[in-house]
Amino acid sequence: MVVDCAHGSTYHIAPFVFEELGAEVIKIGVSPDGININDGYGATSPGALIESVLENKADLGVALDGDGDRLIMVDHLGEVLDGDEILYILAKTRQDKGLLGACVVGTLMTNLGVEHALNRLGVKLLRSAVGDRHVIKMMNDSKSILGGEGSGHIICADRTTTGDGIISALQVLETMACESKLLHELKSDIQKYPQCMVNVKLNGAREFTMTDEITQAVNEVESELNGSGRVLLRPSGTEPVVRVMVEGEDLKLVESLALDLSKTVERLLSA
Repeated sequence: MVVDCAHGSTYHIAPFVFEELGAEVIKIGVSPDGININDGYGATSPGALIESVLENKADLGVALDGDGDRLIMVDHLGEVLDGDEILYILAKTRQDKGLLGACVVGTLMTNLGVEHALNRLGVKLLRSAVGDRHVIKMMNDSKSILGGEGSGHIICADRTTTGDGIISALQVLETMACESKLLHELKSDIQKYPQCMVNVKLNGAREFTMTDEITQAVNEVESELNGSGRVLLRPSGTEPVVRVMVEGEDLKLVESLALDLSKTVERLLSA
């Protein structure tokens, strides 16, 4: 397996953990110099991991971010598994063992395809605001043991108190070993839906408010999706923009609806 430590805090311990458990490890992103953290390596830049997995014909790759709380994985075909897919794999494993409970916590951005896959298991997805602190709060409120974000923050409350990429990776590896399945096979139950996001500048507006006109525009888009998608308008916490997201089964329809809705929102905000 290939382990990418993003030239960050796990550069020494992560490869050692996997080697100690019997894996043959190819290490990348393990030469921190104080300024190269996350620079072209790690969970936020999976290109180097994909290249190394394919070049070395590895079974899989693991990428952590600079502080080690985020995880993405790459299967033997070079396909990336993000936090949504990892969350599903961990949920299914716990569900099969009767350990999961009734729900899993994601965020407003968790892919609808993952929600549908969880529903087929009889598991409800609760959606918190974006941010791992919001995920943890909802987990505590709902007494859920598993939650996470598409970015790779996974919280396994039955194992630890916060996000830990190494712990999350070890649990996926355990599932692969116990079920004798490739990583690619473990994600086969999920059909992620295309998401299209357009940023609309707030311009002179101080804050974003869901007016009746904007609500009507959103309802019209949801009607066109006919139950096979969803719409989300979310003001950015860091920029003066509103993020207009449309998600559904048909990529061309999703892109068209997102563009049209963003233009409508922009017009209504400037009126």
